[in-house]
Amino acid sequence: MISKETIEKVFDIARVEEVIGDFVQLKRAGSNLKGLSPFVNEKSPSFMVSPVKQIWKDFSSGKGGNAITFLMEHEHFTYPEAIKYLAKKYNIEVEETIETNEEKEKANEKESMYLVSEFARDYFKNTLLKTDEGKAIGLSYFKERGFTQETIEKFQLGFSPDSWDAFSKEALGKGYQLEYLEKTGLTIKREDGSLFDRFKGRVMFPIHSMSGRVLGFGGRILTNDKKAAKYLNSPESDIYHKSKVLYGIYHAKQTIAKLDNCYLVEGYTDVIQFHQSGIENVVASSGTALTPDQIRLVSRLTNNMTVLFDGDAAGMRAAVRGIDLILEAGMNVKVVTFPDGDDPDSFAKKTANDELKTYLQENTKDFIQFKANLIMNEAKNDPIKKAEAIRDMVNSIAKISDRIKREIYIQECSRIMDISEEVLYNTLAQISKKELTEANKKFTEEKKVFEVLRNNDILQPAKIDIQYELEQKIIEILLLYGNKIEEFEDTFLVENEEGALVEFKETKPFRVAERIYLTLQEDEIELTNPVFKTIYNDLIAYHIQSEEFSIEKYLSQVSTEVADKITSILMLEERDSLHQWEKKQIVVKQKEETIAQYVNETILTLRWYLVHKIIDDTKNSVSSNIEIDNSEILTSIKDYLGLTKVIAKNLGRVLARF
Repeated sequence: MISKETIEKVFDIARVEEVIGDFVQLKRAGSNLKGLSPFVNEKSPSFMVSPVKQIWKDFSSGKGGNAITFLMEHEHFTYPEAIKYLAKKYNIEVEETIETNEEKEKANEKESMYLVSEFARDYFKNTLLKTDEGKAIGLSYFKERGFTQETIEKFQLGFSPDSWDAFSKEALGKGYQLEYLEKTGLTIKREDGSLFDRFKGRVMFPIHSMSGRVLGFGGRILTNDKKAAKYLNSPESDIYHKSKVLYGIYHAKQTIAKLDNCYLVEGYTDVIQFHQSGIENVVASSGTALTPDQIRLVSRLTNNMTVLFDGDAAGMRAAVRGIDLILEAGMNVKVVTFPDGDDPDSFAKKTANDELKTYLQENTKDFIQFKANLIMNEAKNDPIKKAEAIRDMVNSIAKISDRIKREIYIQECSRIMDISEEVLYNTLAQISKKELTEANKKFTEEKKVFEVLRNNDILQPAKIDIQYELEQKIIEILLLYGNKIEEFEDTFLVENEEGALVEFKETKPFRVAERIYLTLQEDEIELTNPVFKTIYNDLIAYHIQSEEFSIEKYLSQVSTEVADKITSILMLEERDSLHQWEKKQIVVKQKEETIAQYVNETILTLRWYLVHKIIDDTKNSVSSNIEIDNSEILTSIKDYLGLTKVIAKNLGRVLARF
């Protein structure tokens, strides 16, 4: 187990904006940072990070928390894994207490698969660099490709011995279970019970997650065996999903975010060669057709993607068909092609670094222009092919949500294809009409389901729950200002020398948490929402026992349900706060400047609401029971109405009924 001292060091040093910035492109929004949700597919950013409070909130998925919870949600780390990841990031030495056998047995299946994969990475790497076979075959191959020792170590390249079960025997001998060797696909068990290594005799490319964990492997055969696949990937597993992974994303993520652009290539060696040439914002789809999940990985870091095509015309046509998905995701797409016979790997290998960067800058074309030229060259003078090409082109333009971009692309296509803009607009309208018809059909079906639910009272319009909102405000105040000391003013009625009642005002310093607790106790008010009640009691106890309060440390001690609710409250307060009014020459008092007033107003409003609730309940009891004496009840109602006027006076404004 990780020691308490290590955990405290991690919480003290780790910065939530730095941790999340490794995975999500964040931009300044007032005192906060905003970005696209890493949990759902969205085009408008709803993911907020508060550097001041050291918390984050994703308003699309409802998730929230601190740096640790982000890693647990995004990378599916366990709590200890998240702590170790941050310790490594911030160069903190991890001190561990001795684990019991029972605790060791609790390691989950995914973690066991990760451990097996990491052992395999180290084994293949050591075989490449420290064995005669590895040096003679694997290392020679990488050197021929032009990879330096530094590059080989950076990408953790390796070699699997050309022996049926060398790796499997070594792993089993080190205590790794056959179950996980099979589940990761590293070992294959024959029907007769014998074992053999999936990647026998191949050079190895570890495939990393965005956080750097080994998910699987790609292996390239070095012999001329025509029956064997040139490249072999790990099979799908609980930790490796090929359609959701981009090779090189771990090494490229920071540069992609910094340069606000991502180069997309096809293979492992394309990525590695580009890195060696000083271009690090590059990833590969690993030979698969691009998928929405892969695009979403990049969209968290940048809105711009540049696709690098081989010079081969057939390869370009195949790749172009999948890139409409990028346009559909709302991203900007550009294209670079290489001379015929070259791919990104070979071109980078023979081109000096500065020349490669210059080539990319000078040969980057807008994807729409590139595609229009490509398909029109193929159609040439064939009218049927030209008509198909135009429709294909307009289909791509229809994927673009931005109307201004669409109009510009229509004008450009009109010029390239030598066809009127009117025809292109009409074709676009036909496509849009078809999509609209399908959308309306789907909407009608959903509406029927909705009507059935509504008619059966399953769905009802949501009403604003005033008490819920006020109780939430009390929790917000305790979280933000609970340990602050403020001057609170109280008004009393006292007799003067003549025996008349006069107002007397007294100001005393209170800790905000203490003031709230005493006031609610005095009125015998309890929070009604179960989650709020739990948080309230916990926070009051926390503030009474401790002089200092850290939201980040507090979040690490509570349940997931409570943590989600707390981050929702705090980030809603951030999202709804006023920013940059000074530029408009409007002076607005911030809550921090009037905390005592804010506390008093919240509690008085809650009192006012509860008194009116009593009045309404009393009125209902009178109207529903004609046998009781109404005189006492009416007097009680009159007294309560008088109390609401006093509360309104203390608030300094007229309150309308909720």
